[in-house]
Amino acid sequence: MEAAGLTPDDIRTPEDFAKLPILSKKQLISLQQEKGLAHLLAVEPGALSRIYMSPGPIFDPEGREQDYWGWAAAFHAAGFRARDLVQMTFGYHLTPAGLMLEEPLRELGCAVVPAGPGNTDVQIDLMTRLPVTGFVGMASYLKVIKDKAVSKGLDPRKDFRLDVAFVAAERLPESLRQELEDAFGMRVRQGYGTADLGCAAYECRELTGMHVSPRCWVEICDSATGRPVPPGEIGEVVVTPFTRAYPLLRLATGDLSRIVDDVCPCGRTSPRLAGILGRADDTTKVKGQFLYPHQIQEVVARFEGVTRWQLMLGNAGGRETVVMRLFHPEGTVDPEAFQVRFQALCKLRPDVEIVRDPDELPSDAPRVRDERTY
Repeated sequence: MEAAGLTPDDIRTPEDFAKLPILSKKQLISLQQEKGLAHLLAVEPGALSRIYMSPGPIFDPEGREQDYWGWAAAFHAAGFRARDLVQMTFGYHLTPAGLMLEEPLRELGCAVVPAGPGNTDVQIDLMTRLPVTGFVGMASYLKVIKDKAVSKGLDPRKDFRLDVAFVAAERLPESLRQELEDAFGMRVRQGYGTADLGCAAYECRELTGMHVSPRCWVEICDSATGRPVPPGEIGEVVVTPFTRAYPLLRLATGDLSRIVDDVCPCGRTSPRLAGILGRADDTTKVKGQFLYPHQIQEVVARFEGVTRWQLMLGNAGGRETVVMRLFHPEGTVDPEAFQVRFQALCKLRPDVEIVRDPDELPSDAPRVRDERTY
């Protein structure tokens, strides 16, 4: 506040709140390293409930308030109810996810199997021998479980009793959601939050976006200025949780989204995030236009058989060039149709290169290869 020339009396309205500078994750890590965690707490360290450590490294303190991380409402919205038996596949060692998500389940009256990550054969054994009705973890890991079960001759619908899954920690493609729901005959819903902040938003049964949690203040901001963008525009998600032990003001998550404010049929009246649409540091500007990976993926998804892509940027001779490399084993992609679709959504018309050899575009190749020099 001093650096911004502000005093507490200057903050009286939501509009005033936006005057505060945003806090980046890098700044938070530096503050913890330079000043120590205790300097950032509103209580003595011994008055906390737990202290975790996440990659960074960064400490994640947990206060003693009931449902400190705010996930109970998210689980209820997804469909978890008392007497569900839930398999928890997030980790319990140092990182907060396992305990962070277990305790709200117990508050709802669920029982929890603290399976943790990995040991897929054991996970399958637990799910088929016990009446496990709920799954919590990463959607990609639930797919691993599904594929391994099928390889063992099991039928996910008949041999499992899963009714609902709550997934987080990674982006959830709709194709993967559909695959899992069809395979298990279950409902898959996602939540959004971080180890620093806890729950920020979550999906309901209606799938109209992610409802902003009432336990925090969520803004969509211009990454460069930290100022809120107009409703409906894409910007960085900035969150202030209403927690007392570890007050974080306007923490920038690095994730991109936009606000959806029409009425949700579920009856909840909170604004919603239109999913996580990319990372603030994944954006690139070409010929005056910002390109977001999620926009490109939306175009690619309309062309069947294209499983990998790479955006190539160059400016040899001072002329910016845009090339979309598309991997298709048969090479049966109409380059002109792709150009038209790309231009309609991204406002640019790229050259298109069809790649048939997987070695020329490996699965771990960077999505954006920027070879421009200035």
